This record gives sequence, structure tokens and C-alpha cells, in this order.
Amino acid sequence: MRPFFTTIYVSFLFFTSLLSAQDWQTDFLVAQQLAAENNKAIVLVFQGSDWCAPCIKLDREIWSTDTFKNYAKQHYIMLQADFPRRKKNQLSEAQTKANAKLAEKYNSKGYFPLVVVLDKEGNVLGESSYNKMSPKDYIKQLNTFLN
Repeated sequence: MRPFFTTIYVSFLFFTSLLSAQDWQTDFLVAQQLAAENNKAIVLVFQGSDWCAPCIKLDREIWSTDTFKNYAKQHYIMLQADFPRRKKNQLSEAQTKANAKLAEKYNSKGYFPLVVVLDKEGNVLGESSYNKMSPKDYIKQLNTFLN
């Protein structure tokens, strides 16, 4: 009887972690459509998820926090352009090409991490990077680009 409850508990933890996960888009056209439908800005994040220390810090200290996730869900469309280096983390060829195309347009200097706030048409409203600050302050910084 005990393994049954353990299975239920593990399943509960798994599903609640999925519910609290950031809703990242990886397709620019889908992100644009969602931004237009919901009248939200797009937060495009260029990152190297498995090699860029400031990218990893930004994820841990901002993107993964409940404060940011809850706010973003209501106010932003989150779009990720990841550039992993480790073979086990490689993206599909189509996703790699799509991310490279985004980088050509929005990150031609190859900065990591680079956070680009876009309007629903894809126009740049502002840029940021990793900054040691609270999630609330990071939200305030991103919101300055919206005014």
C-alpha cells in the first residue's frame, strides 16, 4: 500500500512543477501571434543554457522565480533562443536555424545573455542582460521599455 502513495506523491510533484514552469515559446511567429492576440510584449531571451554562466544565473535568479513566472504569465510572451554547446543538449536542425535567424536580426553582435523586449510587430523596444537584482526590480526594468 505504501508504494501506491509514494507514486501518487511523486506524480503530484511532477505535475505541479509542470504547472509552475515558465511558458517559453521557441517559434517567433507563434510568439508574435500570441502577443497580438493578447496585447502583450515579447521578451526574447538569447542564452547559452549549458555554457553561459550569466545566462544560467539569469535563469536561476529571475526566470525561474515564482515572482517572475507569475508576472510574465499575465504580461509577456516569453520567447527563448537557446544556443547550447553540449552535444546532449543540441536542438533540432530546424530550431538551430530559427534561432540563428533570430540572432541575425536581433543579436548580430552575439551577446549572451541578451534580453530583447519587442512589441507585437517585432520592433525592438529595449534591451537588457543579466543584472544582479531582484525579480521585482528586473520586471520594473523590462517594463520601462513598454512606456
